[in-house]
Amino acid sequence: MGVSRLDVLYRKLLLTKLFIQGWGKPDDLKRIFELRKIVGDREKCKELVPKDYPVFIDKVEDQSDCKIHNGYFISPLEHIVPGILPSESVKARFQFIVPKKWRKHKPVCIHLAGTGDHFFWKRRTLMARPMIKEAGMASLLLENPYYGYRKPKEQVRSSLRNVSDLFVMGAALILESAVLLHWLEREDYWPLGMTGISMGGHMASLAVTNWPKPIPLIPCLSWTTASNVFTTGVLSKAVNWRELEKQYAMHSVYEQEIIRLLEYCGVDSFKMGQEFLKSSLDTLSGLNLSTELLGLHAPERDRMGLHTTALRSRAGEVADGQDQLIGQHHDHRLDQMLSSGSSGGPRVNRQHTNISQGGGSGWQRQSLHTESLDFMKGVMDECTHIANFSVPVDPSLIIVIQAKEDAYIPRTGVRSLQEIWPGCEVRYLNGGHISAYLFKQGLFRQAIYDAYDRYLKKYSNT
Repeated sequence: MGVSRLDVLYRKLLLTKLFIQGWGKPDDLKRIFELRKIVGDREKCKELVPKDYPVFIDKVEDQSDCKIHNGYFISPLEHIVPGILPSESVKARFQFIVPKKWRKHKPVCIHLAGTGDHFFWKRRTLMARPMIKEAGMASLLLENPYYGYRKPKEQVRSSLRNVSDLFVMGAALILESAVLLHWLEREDYWPLGMTGISMGGHMASLAVTNWPKPIPLIPCLSWTTASNVFTTGVLSKAVNWRELEKQYAMHSVYEQEIIRLLEYCGVDSFKMGQEFLKSSLDTLSGLNLSTELLGLHAPERDRMGLHTTALRSRAGEVADGQDQLIGQHHDHRLDQMLSSGSSGGPRVNRQHTNISQGGGSGWQRQSLHTESLDFMKGVMDECTHIANFSVPVDPSLIIVIQAKEDAYIPRTGVRSLQEIWPGCEVRYLNGGHISAYLFKQGLFRQAIYDAYDRYLKKYSNT
């Protein structure tokens, strides 16, 4: 199946760059990775958000078909990892859109925002109000950190400035969703569920992994991990790779410390390459390469820049019948940076960024861009891969909506949701990401109603 031309065209019309400031502070990455170990385990996380966490309603608007309650609370992330949220994002804001007359039950669906969905009007107009008319179902719309009322002053539109911002957003939304689910339970609403489109669907999926009870989940136009979104999907073209590559080359902390904190090790993971290292060296040992080079222990190879990903590309060349393995020339911009670096800037480890040739084999440091891509995949999988979190209590209540030709959310090369969450249902729509968002919202709503009906049939007597 190909990719949607509309998806590709739409991406080209958007000129803003993502992650213009780089990876984010190493200490922030370390702190968020440590938190991921807790929120990724439902048992460890269940005490993080008290059931009586305070939530406030500060305004109620009376509409013809509904009441709109505007509320807020302090993000639990500010208490758990102080200072990691921008000051503008600390107060979580939401709209709770309630029908004037309930039907049999008092169902509520929490909607998390997709990329670019600032404030509440899109979700209110396209999802919440139709759901009141069609099913008598209430909707709670939570504002994402870094968006709308919670957007940092320096941020341009939806363009997160650091890679770490996405992970902070995810951690905050997991905890904030728990606050709202507890609050809705206290207020006797039932049944409760979660949904979202694109990034919102993925964030809703992460939040539901933490909830200790069966709950309907309807992620639309999202999949198992964000790593492919930013490395192979059309959004990868919007990433500021120049700055990411520069920081990765100049600061050894990313390679020497951050990589060691990555725990996700599924078959589609960055770390699986370490298994590839051994098998690749066995393959390479039959070639006419320097025996000194092949005899190096792993730390020495790493110091010379012979990383797993480099061996992967070279082993591919062997498979094609080539007699020599030729390393890619490292980025010319790095050469300029090394030659013109001032004494006042960060120290660059020249041994790390250059590789001496051994045995005339032409070995050189692999391309800086490829290493940065691999690092991006590693950190993205660590914080966003569904398999790095608990399996929801009842996956049969999950209905996933996918676009067959989605160029934003590539499915190639990553584990499927059906494998990770056995029993979930996946529904495929024709077309791509943008066309589904624009024209298929009715099918998203129907999936929500179906998931809630499934829940009621299974749990209405419990």
